[in-house]
Amino acid sequence: MARERLKTSPPRRRGPNFLLEKLGSRLRGNDHLPLFQSFPRWFLLFNLLAFAAFGQDPEIEKRTAALANELRCLVCQNQTLADSNAPLAVDLRNQIREQLKAGASESDVIDFMVARYGDFVLYRPPFKASTVALWAGPFVILILGLAFLWRSVARRRAEPDLSQDEQARAAKLLE
Repeated sequence: MARERLKTSPPRRRGPNFLLEKLGSRLRGNDHLPLFQSFPRWFLLFNLLAFAAFGQDPEIEKRTAALANELRCLVCQNQTLADSNAPLAVDLRNQIREQLKAGASESDVIDFMVARYGDFVLYRPPFKASTVALWAGPFVILILGLAFLWRSVARRRAEPDLSQDEQARAAKLLE
């Protein structure tokens, strides 16, 4: 008789979320409110708790971003800490954030970074004895280039003119 009932009864139609709904109701222990239907409530509660636990002060974030724009990424070397996604840059941004949360001023953070990594960490290095080559180098190269250009032009002008015989010979060759 069971076989007849199976053969004669129409197949049961299940919705596309049948397994999810069944799993949710079994996990919660009731059939009237599956876990997945209450997902937005759980998501909202999780976000509120996460924001409270890891909440960030907008003022600290603004100061961190400003300092990260002033410091060079030690891995990329041509990007600021704010522009770089290198793991060291992320660590340095977090370190800046922690120091600012602890009450350090911007100059204290910069002094710490310079003491630890040298003037290279500054995106705009200061003008002092150890960085003179960085500041004066481009101007020295420009002056040397202009001197070389002036010298080569002066040599071309100083070449002697052709004598009468050489000019006649050149004219014959050009004809």
